Amino acid sequence: MSHDRFEVHLARTGLTIQVDSDESILDALLLAGVQAPYLCMAGSCSTCQVSVLEGIPEHRDSVLTQAERDAQNTMMICCSRSKSSRLVLDL
Repeated sequence: MSHDRFEVHLARTGLTIQVDSDESILDALLLAGVQAPYLCMAGSCSTCQVSVLEGIPEHRDSVLTQAERDAQNTMMICCSRSKSSRLVLDL
């Protein structure tokens, strides 16, 4: 089960951003002025795929294979959330 609210730490920039229960990671990043890759915003094109350095993603995309999901080292930030209270992303 995903947390209602969690934080995303961006390893490259050092920013930490709160993601509320009613928004996607991508939405929270864009609201904070972070330029993040995206296109479809539906988890089907893989443009928003980022590496997960820490934490447990809750995958909601239709792109990753089960093996990729199980590895928990990448995620689509446009639709997926977090099972842990903190994610560290390679952004």
